[in-house]
Amino acid sequence: MTAGIDRWSERIASVSVAVKRDFGQLDARQLNARPPSGGWSVAQNLDHLIRLNESYWPVVEELRRGEHRPPFTARLPFLPQSLGRMLLKGVQPDRKRKMRTFPVWEPADEEIPGDIVPRFLAHQEELRSLIASCGDLVEGQAVISSPANRQIVYPLDAAFDIIVAHEERHLAQAREALAAVAAKPEVGGKR
Repeated sequence: MTAGIDRWSERIASVSVAVKRDFGQLDARQLNARPPSGGWSVAQNLDHLIRLNESYWPVVEELRRGEHRPPFTARLPFLPQSLGRMLLKGVQPDRKRKMRTFPVWEPADEEIPGDIVPRFLAHQEELRSLIASCGDLVEGQAVISSPANRQIVYPLDAAFDIIVAHEERHLAQAREALAAVAAKPEVGGKR
């Protein structure tokens, strides 16, 4: 399973490099500027990713302690794999339509502090470490419940696929937000 962990780690590192390059020099006002047509700012996209990713950490800790008890549906041979594939398809970066997130993962509505980029980059390193520590759980085909809804179950490796694809999706969304704000300087200011 080292190949999977290496692949996830490389993709997370790639997102980190892009975030630092594309957003690292922006000030708090630019990071928090929302597109004129609505949607999340760059800062809200990054805040959302931190919230979502960190919600998986207690699940992994429960797995490690042998305390994670997904519902009976996790034992159905086809359901976790099917749900994992469906969720992964929904978070692909080449998204055609917007999806609403669960309330637990909504980004802050108020202004997010200007240190969101360094906080996100530090979070990324923690995420990479967490995933690297899960080789045995992935190899053992652990099944988890979604942190947002206990009835939604999928394999841990699918969760990592979902997390990484979701990051790539929101990187694209943050870039679009920045471009929309730059096109309308009176909304978000000049870059």
